[in-house]
Amino acid sequence: MTSAHDHDHEHDHDHAGHAHAHPPARAAHKHGHDHDHGHGHGHHHHQLDPNGNGRAFALAIGLNTVFVGIEFFYGFLANSTALMADAGHNLSDVLGLVLAWGAAMLTRRAPNGRYTYGLRSSSILAALLNALLLMLACGAIGWEAVHRFANPAPVQGMTMSVVAGIGVLVNGFSAWLFMAGSKDDLNIRGAYQHMAADAAISLGVVVSGVAIMSTGWTWLDPLVSIVIVALILAATWGLLRESLDLVLAAVPPNVDADAVEQFLLARPGVSAMHDLHIWAMSTTETALTAHLVMPGGYPGDAALDAIVAALKADHAIAHCTLQVELGTSDHSCALHAEQARPA
Repeated sequence: MTSAHDHDHEHDHDHAGHAHAHPPARAAHKHGHDHDHGHGHGHHHHQLDPNGNGRAFALAIGLNTVFVGIEFFYGFLANSTALMADAGHNLSDVLGLVLAWGAAMLTRRAPNGRYTYGLRSSSILAALLNALLLMLACGAIGWEAVHRFANPAPVQGMTMSVVAGIGVLVNGFSAWLFMAGSKDDLNIRGAYQHMAADAAISLGVVVSGVAIMSTGWTWLDPLVSIVIVALILAATWGLLRESLDLVLAAVPPNVDADAVEQFLLARPGVSAMHDLHIWAMSTTETALTAHLVMPGGYPGDAALDAIVAALKADHAIAHCTLQVELGTSDHSCALHAEQARPA
């Protein structure tokens, strides 16, 4: 039985100026027959804020906190439901940004005896909570808009438009700060979608304010709020679904499980494979475990290292554990045995 591990962190065990190289270790254990274990380690712990998002979080949180107070105050003066609702939504986004930033920091915590993967999965939980916060904020905005339809009130269109215009700039700039990181990190994508949604709401309030000044139709204020809520819900659904998938240990969307399976089965000496598991350790890192049946025996560290490197380069899997078996007995894990048991 052979295991190969590759851990993608971002330092090379440099402690007190010393670099430690870990040679492959092999040992024999008796479990009814002999097993050979080979370990290839490449540890690179994540640097502080690997995507450079720390400054983006601090700046976005600061700008939006100040703007929330200004927007709510002038929304109250202008008697604008859309403006006050936008302020409430901005407040939920500030909380979401704090949550996402905290998770990004927790993912850098080193593994220990209790949390052997560290706290990487906190970024997945943050993405899920961000999606739920967006849904909750949309529900509150929609409820207030429906109430305003039943109880129309005069609205100061000019104040609405000016303050919301500032919101477009603040939220648009904040979204831009997270745009690059959102492509590869679901947690950062949640922060990006929060800011982009706020910019869209603010733009809608600007349009509503201008239209109210031109026509006097105060019902445009709640109508615009409802339309924007519908658009945000449509955009947030994907974030919610993907974060739920990761919480439930589904194969990440950027990994083709069938292609990974075919790649492993095609390795020289592999006659069969079972117990293939692929899941997300965080919103940016994927792990894999698999049992490779190799009747010819352990192929050597170099062969396993090549498999590990290819999984990382071609399939975005940063941490993998491969168990090599001769096929002389059944090594199926308990989970697969339970699935195969007849009802």
